[in-house]
Amino acid sequence: MIIRKTERRDLPALLDIYNDEVEHGVATLDLHPRTAEQWDQWFADHSSDTHFILTAEIDGTPAGYASLSEYRSKEAYASTVELSIYVGRDFRRKGVASALMEAILKIARENPTIHSVVSVITSGNEASARIHEKFGFRFCGALHEVGLKMGALRDIDNYELLV
Repeated sequence: MIIRKTERRDLPALLDIYNDEVEHGVATLDLHPRTAEQWDQWFADHSSDTHFILTAEIDGTPAGYASLSEYRSKEAYASTVELSIYVGRDFRRKGVASALMEAILKIARENPTIHSVVSVITSGNEASARIHEKFGFRFCGALHEVGLKMGALRDIDNYELLV
C-alpha cells in the first residue's frame, strides 16, 4: 500500500468511493451523489498545507482517501481542521483507514498552523469511532437527530484531537 498526495487522476476513483457511501451508507449525510464538477472544486479547495487530500493506493488502484478540510469559515477557526476518511468497499478491513489516519495525522502534527483535528461521525459507525479512539481522538458529545437519511433521523458524534 502506498499513501501519497492525491493527484487529479485519482478524482474519478475517489468520487466513486464517496458516491457509493452517499447512495448506500450513512458515513456521509449527503443525500445526492457529487458530480465531477463538484469534485474538481473539492480538489481545488484542498490544495494548501492545511487543507489537503491523501490517497491510499493498492496495486495501482485508489483504495481510499483522507482529507483535512476547513472546519468553519470564520478566521478564528483557522487552526482547526476537519478530518474525513473514506475507504472503498473492496478495500475495507485491510488496514487502509489506519494507514491513512497515521499519515494524515503525522502531517498535521508537523504543521505548526494546525492545532486541532475534529471529526464528525454518524452515530453507530463503530469502525470509525474505534479508529478515532485508537489514534487518540476524544469523544466530545453527540447531536441528536440532526440528519435525516435513509428514512431515519441520524445522530452525529463529535471527536477531537489536539495535535
